[in-house]
Amino acid sequence: MLSAYREQVAARSALGIPPLPLTAQQTAELCELLQNPPVSEGEFLLQLLQQRIAPGVDQAAYVKAGFLAGIAKGQIQSPIVSAELAVDILGTMVGGYNVQPLVDLLADDKLGMRAAAALKKSC
Repeated sequence: MLSAYREQVAARSALGIPPLPLTAQQTAELCELLQNPPVSEGEFLLQLLQQRIAPGVDQAAYVKAGFLAGIAKGQIQSPIVSAELAVDILGTMVGGYNVQPLVDLLADDKLGMRAAAALKKSC
């Protein structure tokens, strides 16, 4: 996934256009990589998660929100994305698939206040 993505970025850069957002399939593959990241790719993977998935209600956002909700609820582990960071990233998704996981987290003793702050940013 990473090499194909980098090739796409290079090809579009040569044309003077920005890279496309990740697709749902690429996002699913990214989420798998975030659970067991290749050596020295952690920062790049996190950047892709935060910046290359369109916010809102497309299928890639659905995959991203599900992954982050799983981390926040302790169902998924990542050495790169903590539960706290997962909640923060959910708060940047501007409404859609992120809202219900954040609402669910309001009752969490550890993450409830952070979820409330993240919900304030959602439209």
